[in-house]
Amino acid sequence: MVAGGATPGELGPGELRPGELRIVGTTVAREIDLLLDRVAQSVGRRAPRVLQVGSRTLVADRNVRNWRNLVAKRFGPKARFIGLDLVEGTNVDCIADICSDMRTLKGKLGEEPFDLAICCHVLEHTRHPARAARNIERMLRPGGLAYVAAAWSQAFHAAPDDYWRFSARGLMLLFGQLEIGSSFYSGGDVGLDVAYRVERDGRPELDSRAGAVEQGLFQLVLDHEDNRAVLARQATERLPVSRTYLPSLFVNLIGRRVSR
Repeated sequence: MVAGGATPGELGPGELRPGELRIVGTTVAREIDLLLDRVAQSVGRRAPRVLQVGSRTLVADRNVRNWRNLVAKRFGPKARFIGLDLVEGTNVDCIADICSDMRTLKGKLGEEPFDLAICCHVLEHTRHPARAARNIERMLRPGGLAYVAAAWSQAFHAAPDDYWRFSARGLMLLFGQLEIGSSFYSGGDVGLDVAYRVERDGRPELDSRAGAVEQGLFQLVLDHEDNRAVLARQATERLPVSRTYLPSLFVNLIGRRVSR
């Protein structure tokens, strides 16, 4: 007999067959802790160099994490943190466009590569997200990590404008030079930190066939009467243009620049 009371070759309670998809509950806070653990393992005794793209702190950012404090708490005052943004403001060290050419960016940020690049809720506001993704990849040292979060389903929010939405597969396509170590979905409600990973055999599911599972997790289809009832309960007017609803949902990727 094996653990769980199953005979050899049989599955015990709660066990999965090899190759089966699994939905794993987590939180963004936990995923960030795991990310910083990976950075610590990568740099050893050396102080990490960290870049935050889109670092400016706004009054409306009630649920935005203070990455500068998180890095300082984990690595101490020797950690080198640079906040990059289009305009000056709180938490901004360098003013530049992540979509600029690499010569301009290196002139602003220096030639030394980064151990960690953070790009959260920024790509949907860039005019050239593919260029931004390539620049982030190039600014990482071999083995360096990038954490990218972007809107998949969210209301229009111009800061200074709002251009794009991304699926998990879309982000993977943009960051094609990264080895994806983690992929998860997170919500947008203030004070509610709930996230989910889609895995197969303990690894992030990168195959597009997982899309059917993801669609079933997050999509809600209402009939006509239910749709009218939902719209009637809204505080402000909503137009009945659709009977399909999605929550505010974000896709998150953590990837490593492979050595070349």
